[in-house]
Amino acid sequence: MFHFTYLQAIVIGLLQGVTELFPVSSLGHAVLFPAWLGGSWTLFAADPQYLLVAIAFHCASAIALFIVFGRRWVTIFHSAFKGIRKESGAGAGLPLLVRLVVGTIPVAFLGLLLNKFFEKNFGKPLFAAIFLTINGLILFAVERLTDRRHAHAMAKDPDAAIVERVSIGQAFVVGVGQSTALFAGISRFGVSISFGMLRGLSRSVAADFAFLLAFPAILGASILKLPKLIHHGALAAGSTGPLLAGTITAFIATFISVTFLVRYFKHNTLRPFALYCLLVGLLSIIRFGLFGA
Repeated sequence: MFHFTYLQAIVIGLLQGVTELFPVSSLGHAVLFPAWLGGSWTLFAADPQYLLVAIAFHCASAIALFIVFGRRWVTIFHSAFKGIRKESGAGAGLPLLVRLVVGTIPVAFLGLLLNKFFEKNFGKPLFAAIFLTINGLILFAVERLTDRRHAHAMAKDPDAAIVERVSIGQAFVVGVGQSTALFAGISRFGVSISFGMLRGLSRSVAADFAFLLAFPAILGASILKLPKLIHHGALAAGSTGPLLAGTITAFIATFISVTFLVRYFKHNTLRPFALYCLLVGLLSIIRFGLFGA
C-alpha cells in the first residue's frame, strides 16, 4: 500500500500546478524533483502508485483550466450547437470543436496503446532529463524560426484565427505532437504552442489553442487513472487527507499559473522557459547520467 505525508502531497501538488501549463513538463518535474532531493523522496517517487497520485493532481489542474476558460468553453459549445442546427451567426465554434476533438484523438489512442510502456519508464530520472533538454531545444528552435517569419500580433477573435490557420489535418498532427508529452520531460503545452507558431499563428493565438487542447487530454488521463488510485488497497490508511491536500494545492497553483500565462503570452516569448529546460535538463543529465541516480 502506498503511503505519503502531507508535506510530500502538498509539494508535489504545488509542483504539478505550477508546471502543468508552463511549457516545462509537469511529469518531468514530478520525476526529477524527488530524485534531486533523494532519501525518502526517492523512495516516495519509486513506488508504482506515485504515478497515479501525480495524475490525480492532474485532474485538479484540468478543473482549474476549465474554470479559467469557462466562458470560452460555453461560447464554443453554444456556437457549435448553433452550427449543427445551421442557424445564422453560428461563428467558429463547430469547426473549432472539430479540430479540438481531432487533436485529442492521437494522445488518447497512444496513451491507451502505450500505457504499460509509459508506466514502466515513468520514474527514470535520466530519461526525464534527456527529454526535458529536448523540450528546451524545441522551444528555442520555434522562437528562432517564427521570429524570422512573422510578427506575433494579437488576434481579435482567437477562435476564428485558429480555424482559419489550422486545418483539421494539422490539428491531428498537433495531437500527435502533443502525444510526445507522454514522455516525462516533454511539455504538452510547449509542443502544442510550438506547432501552432510554426503554422503561422501568433504566439497568443497559439497559446489559446494549446490551452484549449490541453483540457480534454489532461482530464482524459485523470479519468483513466483515478479508478486505479481509489481501488481498494491502493492507498495506505491515512493517505486520504494528504491526497486531498495535494489536490487542492494543485488546483490553486494551476489556477494562478494559467491566469498568469494567459497574460504572459500576449507579449512575451518562450525563451525563458527554453533556457530553464536546457539548464535543468543538462544538469540532471550530468547528475543522473554521469554520477548515477
